[in-house]
Amino acid sequence: MSFTTATEELAERATPHATAGLRMVAALLFSCHGAATLFDVLGGAHGGPVPVGQWPGWWAALIQLVGGVLVLLGLGTRPAALLCSGSMAYAYFTVHQEVSLWPIQNGGELSVLFCWIFLAIAVTGPGSLALDRVLRRSPQPALAR
Repeated sequence: MSFTTATEELAERATPHATAGLRMVAALLFSCHGAATLFDVLGGAHGGPVPVGQWPGWWAALIQLVGGVLVLLGLGTRPAALLCSGSMAYAYFTVHQEVSLWPIQNGGELSVLFCWIFLAIAVTGPGSLALDRVLRRSPQPALAR
């Protein structure tokens, strides 16, 4: 077995775990943004929490918190990640791009990164360590006596 073949096999075995790690880290950070905005915690929303129901800030923060927790747990991962991705695309095009075209100029780097990471998770799935996998397993049939 060549070094290249061994490396490829190792990478193939590690992919579900690396995907899960990316999913969990991104979702944790995303949900922290939602908690900070909704509850003025973790460094806060700098000006207090967003008033309940205020469009679009409160709704975006709710998606960040709930969607982030769902993706973090791996529960309803694909639809939750797609919703998170879409909310970040909306944020980029309605808030950041109005300032300037490039994310580095308009402060939209996080929106772009979260958008693409969550889109990748929606397409590839949760990887390992997801509640979806545990809940999807059917119970073993009873042995016939």
